[in-house]
Amino acid sequence: MKTIQLTDVSALKNELNKYRKGKKLEIPRFNQLARLAYLGRLVMTPFDLEDPSVESYLVHVMPPEGMAAHFIDLDEDLQDAILILDAEQAKAIIEVLRQGVQDRARWYQELNQRDFYFNAFYKPKPEGGESGQEG
Repeated sequence: MKTIQLTDVSALKNELNKYRKGKKLEIPRFNQLARLAYLGRLVMTPFDLEDPSVESYLVHVMPPEGMAAHFIDLDEDLQDAILILDAEQAKAIIEVLRQGVQDRARWYQELNQRDFYFNAFYKPKPEGGESGQEG
């Protein structure tokens, strides 16, 4: 854990400004975070709700579960991590999260309406086949 000397007020202000601005992730790490966002494995909140000038976000990363855990590659330091993400990347991640929720909702709606029975048991008669005789 990082420690900050409290005797140097300017150093403390500089550190606070770093946190208020958040951090940009490198492309591979951003993509990993976006994949987890799409799966709904992030919890995001504005970093400072009381100060509208602070646009960074606090992001809690939950590791993937189930089948996703076998397929999604994730750096060890991103597993169950808490990050402070800058405003630009956070807004992009929020859009990915929103898209993932919409896609999953659509998939569940389609699944609820899908008829598995006829796909498994209904075999249409071939066209021009035998008239009136069943095989």
